[in-house]
Formats: sequence, C-alpha cells, structure tokens
Amino acid sequence: MQTDLIFGVIILIVSVILHEVAHGYMANYLGDPTARLQGRLTLNPISHIDPIGSILLPMLLVFSGSPFLIGYAKPVPYNPYNLKGKWGETLVAAAGPGTNLLLAAIFAILIRAGSVAMTTEMLTAFATIVYINLLLALFNLIPIAPLDGSKVLSGLLGTRTVVGRAYESFRSSLERMGVFSGTLVILIVLYLLYPYFSFVVQAAFTLLVGQ
Repeated sequence: MQTDLIFGVIILIVSVILHEVAHGYMANYLGDPTARLQGRLTLNPISHIDPIGSILLPMLLVFSGSPFLIGYAKPVPYNPYNLKGKWGETLVAAAGPGTNLLLAAIFAILIRAGSVAMTTEMLTAFATIVYINLLLALFNLIPIAPLDGSKVLSGLLGTRTVVGRAYESFRSSLERMGVFSGTLVILIVLYLLYPYFSFVVQAAFTLLVGQ
C-alpha cells in the first residue's frame, strides 16, 4: 500500500512537470521564448517543483484521507503578446491538459495491447499512470481560474458576446486573487462536486482502458 502511494505521488509529480513543459514548448513554438530563456523547457524537477502545489498540497491530501490526489508545478511563464495567431493563449493553455490526455491514451493502448502478457504489477502501474493523467487533464480543464480550462473557455467564447465578456470578467477577478487563494476556491468547488467529477474521471478511464 505504501509503495503504491509513493509510486502515485511520483507519477503525479512527473505528470505535472510534463504538463508545464508542454505549455512552454507550445509558447515557444508560437513565438514566445520566455520559458526557454528562463530554462523551463527541461524535465529537471528542480526547475518546476512548487513547494505548495508539488509537495505541500499532495501531502495534505494524502494525510487528510482525501478521495482524490492532485497537485501542480510552478507555472511556466509566457508573454501572450509574443504569441502568433488568434488562438495563441488558448493553444498554450490546452497544451498542458492535452499532454496529460496523450499520456493517458498511450498507456491505455499499451494496457489494451499487452494486458495478457503483463504482470499484475505492470498492469497496476500503467493503470495508475492512465488514471492520474486523466485526473490531471480533467481537473485542469475545469473552467475556473487559474486552471487552464478558464483560458481555454475564454478563448473559445471570445469577448464579442455578452457571455464572453461576462466570463472574461469573472476569470480576471479570480486570477487577481492569486494562485494560493484560487487553489483554495478550486479545492472547495472540487470537494462539493467530487461525486460528479469522480464519475467523469472513472467513465473516461473505463472508456480508455476497457475495464
């Protein structure tokens, strides 16, 4: 049990690092070198680990008996004014959850293709990778700032409609609260909506893995 927990935390940390690196690579591809110039296009955990999001938050959730395990790395910086194209910020925001979904899909395919030949331990490990990356992707797509989903939805809605302008105002007000306050708001919302969120994650897991 202890080994499974440690493995889960390690996968969580690695997955959030890949999530943030994806943001940086997308921003660099679209013309903004900020993350690259600050040495954030690296898998070195020292460059990405956030004391609160990568260590304190997961530990608190583990020791409090939380039904879910989440965390985040130090956000990768980028300058939206350097990004090319109308959808620059939206693509940068979507790159993180997109990477987690891709990882979940890859390991789900490996489970489907090799489940007969795999040991129970390997199947469990791969299933853990799928589940945690699905959890991260769907969690980050919740449209509440500072999560990526807020920028994705803002980009899709635009500011030409009443709904788009209202949502952008709501998103901006949450962002001004800061990452720590925003995280508290998100955790409260997630606790309240956990049964529904858990159902969606489990349904996506079953769809990918087939069990």
